[in-house]
Amino acid sequence: MEHQNTPPVLPPAPLTFFERLTNSVILKLGVILFLVLLLLIPMSRVEDLIHERKDREQSVSSEITSKWGNRQVVSGPIIGIPYTYSYTVNTTDDKGQVKSETHVEKDYVFLVSKKLDVQSAVTPSYLKRGIYQTVVYNAMVTLGAEFDEIDLSKLDLQADDLEWDKARVFIGLSDLKGVKAVPRLNMGQDGEEFEVGNTDVSLFERTMVAHIDLSDRSTKKKFSIDLDIRGSRNLTIFPTGNETSIVVSGEWPNPSFNGGFLPEERTVSENSFAANWRIPSFSRKFPQQWKGVQGMMYQVSNQEFTDIAYAYSETPAASYHGQRVQQSTEQDMVQVNFLESVNNYQKTMRVAKYGILVVLLTLTSLFFTEVIKKQRVHIIQYVLIGCAMVLFYSLLLAISEHIGFNWAYLVSALATTMLISAFIYGITKNQKIAWIFSGILSAFYAFIFSLMQLQDYSLIVGTIGVFVILALLMRLSIRVNWYQFERK
Repeated sequence: MEHQNTPPVLPPAPLTFFERLTNSVILKLGVILFLVLLLLIPMSRVEDLIHERKDREQSVSSEITSKWGNRQVVSGPIIGIPYTYSYTVNTTDDKGQVKSETHVEKDYVFLVSKKLDVQSAVTPSYLKRGIYQTVVYNAMVTLGAEFDEIDLSKLDLQADDLEWDKARVFIGLSDLKGVKAVPRLNMGQDGEEFEVGNTDVSLFERTMVAHIDLSDRSTKKKFSIDLDIRGSRNLTIFPTGNETSIVVSGEWPNPSFNGGFLPEERTVSENSFAANWRIPSFSRKFPQQWKGVQGMMYQVSNQEFTDIAYAYSETPAASYHGQRVQQSTEQDMVQVNFLESVNNYQKTMRVAKYGILVVLLTLTSLFFTEVIKKQRVHIIQYVLIGCAMVLFYSLLLAISEHIGFNWAYLVSALATTMLISAFIYGITKNQKIAWIFSGILSAFYAFIFSLMQLQDYSLIVGTIGVFVILALLMRLSIRVNWYQFERK
């Protein structure tokens, strides 16, 4: 029987330096970390896109409110009584002779109310244009004022100096476009309509004036003013009385009480709210009565109070017996903001800030899966998975503009998870690995969504969550014999 000679088995050819380099696990880990840094570039572009869409929303919102009515500041009432006074000015002519010229000027004495009662019923709603919307409202505001007698001795005036029959009542509204009906001054059976004030008295942003006859030379009066107005985003009330009581109620689930005073009592339910304030005049920047100052009593920035600090000038507008009369700011007012129930852009931006962390943890999990299960994943496939995860935020932004943040998050997370899991199954041909990675991705997205809901506790919960994830990765790393890669 003949034996066939078999060739000897040759030892495998040694790997070249380039092959050892490309198969190096340490090098691959470094390339993955470098890839994560590169993904910071498209992530920053996504954040820029979110800012751009948010600016577009604000632009459309401003356009809507300019036609409906902007943020409203309700001020007053203040009684103004005109008087005339004369003064002499010495002038020198061309021949060097001194001449005296007498000038007669007209001015006002102003008196604020002893008690001011403000009742406001607000009905906010959404007004849409295309895919954008903003909060607008209708409001019925009643100003009930009680005035005391004016003390002319403190103003260095005589009763005969005043034109009592030409007295005026001044109120302020920041945007007259929001006036739905002409306001009336109600005093018993008599009523006087307000009109836009003349240019010589501008106590407020938009000053309205009504005639009141004080021929009896008494300012001890009671009257009320009904305002039927509309505005947007917030309602601000400027308390001018010595003692001001404010009650604001409406049908809105999430009001924000800002300004310089918080309500003494508040009730907020799922569909409505009510709040009241009692504000004395101790912190007021103007006296109970003054003369000669007709300029703006306040300066507002037309912005919400969130994370904004306001400053005012120490330069007095006038002086009355040593008292400083300064311009008031929003910190001297009561403001109710009507916040949107869901701010898609703000939430999307918060999610995007966690984006690079999710990408890093996902690629790290994939790397450990590759090492433990001994399933090779090419670096190009890492790049594609990273791009898919970055695309999640663009999907979230685009879809949330149409169906809201929560549903958009669910749709985007499901689509991204299914895409990446199917891709991993195509690479490994292993259903178990695909399902495990699907669960990892789902856990990450659920964790980030939970952080969005917590708000006040998001920092501590997020820190603890990342700590737990790091502990799990450290536990997994123990199962890997890292020295085997050096031997290979």
